[in-house]
This record gives sequence, structure tokens and C-alpha cells, in this order.
Amino acid sequence: MIYHLVRLDDWLVAPDRPYAPPTLAEDGFVHCSPDEDTTLAVANAFYRDTPGPLMALMIDEHRLDVLVRWERADPTPPPGVPPTTLFPHVYGHIVRAAVVGMLEVVREPDGRATGFAVWS
Repeated sequence: MIYHLVRLDDWLVAPDRPYAPPTLAEDGFVHCSPDEDTTLAVANAFYRDTPGPLMALMIDEHRLDVLVRWERADPTPPPGVPPTTLFPHVYGHIVRAAVVGMLEVVREPDGRATGFAVWS
């Protein structure tokens, strides 16, 4: 299981099409995390000011139809994540059939991520 953070509104925009965040065009891949703890660290480092519900897509990488490479963060991982951590980078769109669940990121009023809630 790998995880990708996305605003709920962005995920719901085109439910009949594969998902492709802006970072796919910018960086050439979709940024993902290897586990829940790293996903929370990423949320705290990059998504504190993101408005609305923030979701962690639970992706079965074996259901993807594009290349996934496990690579080091460049230049460094978020605070609290060891520098040896490898991040799954998805080199293409995410087919919705590969998303086997979603977790809502639980955040404090200041935007700090503290955990997950099962989303239904």
C-alpha cells in the first residue's frame, strides 16, 4: 500500500477519469508516501495551509498501469522522516481502480496533521 495526499475537492473533480495532480506535469511523477507515518509528516510539511478536507488515497501499487519507482526525497525528506526513506513515485496517472480506500487527515485548527479517520 502506498499513500498520496489530495484535497477531497480535487479528487472528486472527474470521478470517471484517471487522477493526475499538477505535480505529474511539473515533476514527471505523482508524489506518494510509503506508510501512514510518513504521510502525516508530508502533510505537516506541505499541506498545513490546504483548505478543506485533506485525504490520503490508499493505492495498491500492483493495480497501477504505470511505472512506480522507489526513490530518495530530493533534496531532503520532511522533518521527522529518516534520510534513507524511499518514496514511491508514480510515473503516470493513477487509475481509480488502484485506489482501494481513503483516509481523511485529522488536523488541528492550526493545520497540523495528527492522525487519520476512515472516510466513507
